[in-house]
Amino acid sequence: MSHLPLPTRAEDVPAAFAERFNSGDPEAVHELYEERAAFVPESGDAVHGLAAIAKENGPFLAIGLPISVRPRHVHVSGEIALLVVDWEIEGVARSTATDVARRGADGYWRYVIDSPFGAAVPA
Repeated sequence: MSHLPLPTRAEDVPAAFAERFNSGDPEAVHELYEERAAFVPESGDAVHGLAAIAKENGPFLAIGLPISVRPRHVHVSGEIALLVVDWEIEGVARSTATDVARRGADGYWRYVIDSPFGAAVPA
């Protein structure tokens, strides 16, 4: 388990992701996802499960540059949250994510659906 804290509020999920991403530790990033989470890459073809998500996040981590995040909207209904987040990896990639997070029985919020390009304007 990473030494970085897991978020206890939905609005803290994007910052927790950035902190973990910027640590360069794939395991730290991995901890922010539910076991059966979905990740939607730019192609739009979702992958499911932690191993597949780690494979998708790998190339972004390998860039070795920090990510910055700016939450635009956080909508919470009970244990579920919709997150709309502008993000950028220092001049290499940028988009607006539409993500779904859920508060687990342990009180921590984790991604159920991570769609980093979800609100991007089609090219």
